[in-house]
Amino acid sequence: IVLIEKKDYIKNPKPSGYRSLHLIVQVPIFLQKNKKMVNVEVQFRTIAMDFWASLEHKLRYKKDIPADQAQQLQEELLACATQSAQLDNRMQEIRNQLVSRADKGNQS
Repeated sequence: IVLIEKKDYIKNPKPSGYRSLHLIVQVPIFLQKNKKMVNVEVQFRTIAMDFWASLEHKLRYKKDIPADQAQQLQEELLACATQSAQLDNRMQEIRNQLVSRADKGNQS
């Protein structure tokens, strides 16, 4: 597998609040008589951000939402993305502390 491109929307969230890590990688596909390298995009995101992306996609491509309501929903989604990222950070910190404790316990 060869890394072609990396888009880090975790360190640099999109203005909409979207956060994820996108990697474009080249992977081998084995055919009957040869091997072909194919580009594939892999997206890493939390369950909450995956749900967020699904809602944002529906909002963006749904044609019958009035503009004022769409704007209100976009603002709400931005707030949700911010809260989701804060929760992810808090939970990661808890995990780090638990792993650190376990590591210290194994060294005794």
